[in-house]
Amino acid sequence: MAIRAEPDFADYQRQFEANYEKLNYANNLSSRVLAHSHTVVEKAFGPQDHFSKVLEVGAGSGQHAASVRHGFDEYWLTEGNPNMLDQARARIGPDERFRYQSEDATRLSFESGSFDRLIATHVLEHIVHPHEVLREWARVIRPGGTLSLVLPCDPGLAWRAGRSFGVRQRAEGAGIAYDYWMAREHVNSIFNLVTFIGYYFHDINATWWPLRLPFADINLIYAASIRI
Repeated sequence: MAIRAEPDFADYQRQFEANYEKLNYANNLSSRVLAHSHTVVEKAFGPQDHFSKVLEVGAGSGQHAASVRHGFDEYWLTEGNPNMLDQARARIGPDERFRYQSEDATRLSFESGSFDRLIATHVLEHIVHPHEVLREWARVIRPGGTLSLVLPCDPGLAWRAGRSFGVRQRAEGAGIAYDYWMAREHVNSIFNLVTFIGYYFHDINATWWPLRLPFADINLIYAASIRI
């Protein structure tokens, strides 16, 4: 019996880009969880805080910027997909504080110590060698700066159950083989990622949401602000 043909990645990319907002931020339970995940990591900051230069890696369509509570002079949105950067520009609109640049999140072009804060929301679970990338992200943060991470508690029990509330149906309705692509996209488990974070860093302000207890199986989101 012949093996099933490989799906067309370029077609998946087109479908994903065209349906990004609908898949991830539509008005349903799973989308509200994803939208709320951006606010969880920002609760550590307020208007009294100021970061001169902020770098966001894997910025997608620019959703996270609206949740930032602190002041800043420059906010760099970087993304490997130029089409997603275009969506971010359209979302944010004219604001000279925002800069847009195509970047490989695993090998940044910026000099060491260039930024006061680096933000990565729902990025690290997609990266093949996260232990190396964490070191790369820390490289571009000045001493005393902050690394902010948001991660899904995948494959925890609560996260796997939550996938049934909207996102899978919307993806399949758009012609996307959701479970297949998630298996290829989410290559790192929350259990491994938290282990790496705890090994490399010591000054970690971590939040598990919604139940606060530090167990991935009963939560949906892990957020951390890490002092470098």
